[in-house]
Amino acid sequence: MNTTCFNNLPDTPAARTEESSLAEALRRCPPYAYHAACRFRRTGSPEHVPEVLHGIIERFVDPELRSKLQQPADHLRLQEDLGLDSLSLMEVIMLTEDVLQVCINSHDLRDLRTLGEIKQFIRGGPKPVAEESMSPGAWAGAT
Repeated sequence: MNTTCFNNLPDTPAARTEESSLAEALRRCPPYAYHAACRFRRTGSPEHVPEVLHGIIERFVDPELRSKLQQPADHLRLQEDLGLDSLSLMEVIMLTEDVLQVCINSHDLRDLRTLGEIKQFIRGGPKPVAEESMSPGAWAGAT
């Protein structure tokens, strides 16, 4: 793999590993999601989040319903319009946490029903993952 994602970092084993991990996490997402995730990780700018999230959601939407995402509208309902069940929504959240390196409390997600609501939450809600939050005990209370 060439190092196009983190090209502003020195070509080190750590940079190659991070790029490889990101590519693996997004392997079934559209390529634009990977490139947006790279831009987000390089800059930290929230302007890239909607594109990352759109690509992650597209991965879990049934191919027959993906045409609705060609011109995504914030009013699209995740379950009714895009056919995402609760398991798929959890997978979207877990992958989003991994890719954006944030921690999302599932209690905060109860009332999110539309594409627009989840985009807004991701832009303003999740907190960066702290090193100590990655310990096994830190996840015990998260549901």
